[in-house]
Amino acid sequence: MAELHQSQQLGKRHEPRSQQIVKATTAVTAGGSFLVLSGLTLTATVILLTIATPLLVLFSPVIVPAVITVSLLLMGFLASGGFGVAGITVMSWIYGYATGRHPPGADQLDQARMKLACKAREMKDRAEQFGHQVTIS
Repeated sequence: MAELHQSQQLGKRHEPRSQQIVKATTAVTAGGSFLVLSGLTLTATVILLTIATPLLVLFSPVIVPAVITVSLLLMGFLASGGFGVAGITVMSWIYGYATGRHPPGADQLDQARMKLACKAREMKDRAEQFGHQVTIS
């Protein structure tokens, strides 16, 4: 196994010179092509920005309020849809709870209701005791 690994490493080190030249040429061609494309993209961006800037300055009193209006409308529709989905989810949960289907979280709700009822009874008892103390004094 070790001999096979060593022979593969030796094979990589001793590639024929023509293969090394082909690899280098391919790498330079690909890299050069990407550099040329990058330069062309940068040039096109600068030219288009130069052309578009005066147009944006001229039409900005119209474009900016239009963009603000459209974004507010989209946010309103998304919020409305989200609230609608939340409302339907809550209504279906309440329906399941009321019909005894035991939806997720029903146990926690029952525990909270029991704690609240217990505290309400304690407060009622304390108020009655306080009322008796005031009438006695």
